[in-house]
Amino acid sequence: MTIKVKNLGALRQAEFTLGDLTIICGYNNTGKTYATYALFGFLYTWRTLFPIIINTNKIQQLFADGVIRLDIQEYVQQSEQIVTKACQEYTQQLPKIFAAQAERFKETEFKVILDTRNINFKNKFARTMGSANTEIFSMTKSEDSTELVITLLVEKENIKIPSEIIERIIADALKDIIFDQLFPRPFIASAERTGAAIFRQELNFARNRLLEEMGQADKNIDPMELLFKDYDDYALPIKTNVEFTRKLETIVKKTSFIAENHPDVLADFADIIGGEYTVTHNDELYYVPKGKRVKLSMDESSSAVRSLLDIGFYLRHEAQLGDLLMVDEPELNLHPENQRRVARLFARLVNLGIKVFITTHSDYIIKELNTLIMLNHDKPHLKRIAEEEGYRPAELILAEKIKVYIAEEASIIPEGKTRKQKCSTLTPADIDPELGIEARSFDQTIETMNRIQEAIVWSEE
Repeated sequence: MTIKVKNLGALRQAEFTLGDLTIICGYNNTGKTYATYALFGFLYTWRTLFPIIINTNKIQQLFADGVIRLDIQEYVQQSEQIVTKACQEYTQQLPKIFAAQAERFKETEFKVILDTRNINFKNKFARTMGSANTEIFSMTKSEDSTELVITLLVEKENIKIPSEIIERIIADALKDIIFDQLFPRPFIASAERTGAAIFRQELNFARNRLLEEMGQADKNIDPMELLFKDYDDYALPIKTNVEFTRKLETIVKKTSFIAENHPDVLADFADIIGGEYTVTHNDELYYVPKGKRVKLSMDESSSAVRSLLDIGFYLRHEAQLGDLLMVDEPELNLHPENQRRVARLFARLVNLGIKVFITTHSDYIIKELNTLIMLNHDKPHLKRIAEEEGYRPAELILAEKIKVYIAEEASIIPEGKTRKQKCSTLTPADIDPELGIEARSFDQTIETMNRIQEAIVWSEE
């Protein structure tokens, strides 16, 4: 999947391809977060955007015959137009995604380029729709079939659902069959995540207060508008962080595939934060340091513990194969050693089947990933070094799994122009299997610091 943007925040024109591990680095105010939020917003909302239309005649045939068959390939052939229209609609919604003025996105373009030639129809699909007591119709697709079979399970006289809703339900099933495999389920830890961790109880109190207002509100007031009014000033990724943090008492009842099959990953994470998180039956959130009989609230805990809270609960309770874990500045408040360990955690997740997308200013994370790339070769001396330094095979990563982009000013030919212009863009970084990632924005700064310090030490001579 390739994303193309024009006039998005600081980015004049840019494109990037989603890898198993995608990294955007660069100076402040160069468009990293804009690219991240725009991608998250699309992946979070694409089902509501895709315009798959079910012919009304098909619904009438369903009522008449009790069964219809839809050729899925027919909708695949329309996929390019479907995605194009969805991107146009999404571009119009960007002011809501960013909680910003529409004027800022007047000339913005957002496009997603998909390779639909390799869509896999081998998986089975089965879904039944109805009320709490009655199943109304089923939708099934057998293995290797390209037909979606919709079957009525009740007499048509007993169906109280409007045909438009049935059309929408069938369209949603087609979206899942065709596109769900192409779009990973996103989870984002925004740079504002530490604040949500501290104020989660206050957020719950504010929501409860709004619910009380709703009960006392004038009948002419829209209750949903009142319910969500406090969130209008926050971008969608921040809203989802707030909601995730608020719902921890419910989230802890679930178990991720990592907790079930790879508990050693959770043990590694516990080593990074030096303890574990716990949520009581009273919805109280605590951090328990390893080996100590003490429970610390979030405002008593370190900033590192707060910054990794979302990731910790995601890994233990939410993670699914094929997900996209997005982390804005994973190095927030972390000691350099823990930045290295987080890089190894990300590589491990990639190897387990979770895609990872990060923005970073951390040279430690990039250099640690370089080490994981360079050690991932079948050479005796590299195996010896990996063993001596405590690197496990599950942490090593292939260079081809990584995409790195540098947000910077560069000379490019803007779309519709014939000459190069210098503007803000995303430049792909070179990744060598033997040498790792070339991250110029860090290397130049480090070289400058080294030059100054060498001058200080040696200039007198």
